[in-house]
Amino acid sequence: MNKIAETELILTPEKKIYHLNLSKDEIADDILLVGDPDRVKLISSKFDKIEHKIQNREFVTHTGTLKGKRISAISTGIGTDNIDIVINELDALVNINFDTRTVNTKKKSLNLIRLGTSGALQKNIEVDTFLASSFGLGFDNVAHFYSETAVIEKEMSRLFTKHASWPKELSTPYIVKASENLFSLFADLPSGITATAPGFYGPQGRTLRLSPSIVDLHEKIGSFTTNNLQITNFEMETSALYYLGQSLGHNTLTICAIIGNRITKQYSKDYKKTVEKMIDLVLKRIC
Repeated sequence: MNKIAETELILTPEKKIYHLNLSKDEIADDILLVGDPDRVKLISSKFDKIEHKIQNREFVTHTGTLKGKRISAISTGIGTDNIDIVINELDALVNINFDTRTVNTKKKSLNLIRLGTSGALQKNIEVDTFLASSFGLGFDNVAHFYSETAVIEKEMSRLFTKHASWPKELSTPYIVKASENLFSLFADLPSGITATAPGFYGPQGRTLRLSPSIVDLHEKIGSFTTNNLQITNFEMETSALYYLGQSLGHNTLTICAIIGNRITKQYSKDYKKTVEKMIDLVLKRIC
């Protein structure tokens, strides 16, 4: 079996994975991913016991137990580029032997649930509600740097690209479905296609001093329907989470707290309270 070079699999002197600064025994099989490092503390404050607290850069990990179930909460920071780091390094922790630098014969699957904040793209989606991402629609380019394409919904991706008359100078949109076993835990929640943008301002149609290149972005996105599904919300991580996680054999899902509605221009009066309610809901469902 081929040995992975030190420049490809980078480890610390303590044989921890480089960016996350984690060893194999410091993560659980069930992992909650959040963008904000402070949100990790909020999640772990609800654990019965905390075993590990590790921080490196924006990557904070707390691992503990709740009702007998071992859980890790990890902050990814913002964006699909950070998701690329986090998912590859989590996979390495469970599926690569750090002593021999070879891939394990027997693979382990993690349950990766992202808890995020998001803006609704349909006027009927109320602020301070929760939404399960049945699909992730990527406007980022992370998936295009990998050869694996089996998890991409090619026909659905083509239909959206055609519907939106997507500019050729931008990355080709790609769509990946959520993992059924995780999605079924939240099947009672409103759901839809979550659009993942590679930025917060222009890539999501916001105008401050620079104008977006696609002036009718919200209209193009919001008017798309397929198999009775609409594009429901905007955020910045789900597409890469679904693509990388499932390409590596893991289970993935995103649950979003809707803290704003881009169509009605409403914004949450207390989004932190909404986020905490989302955390409580998810912990109750998985424990």
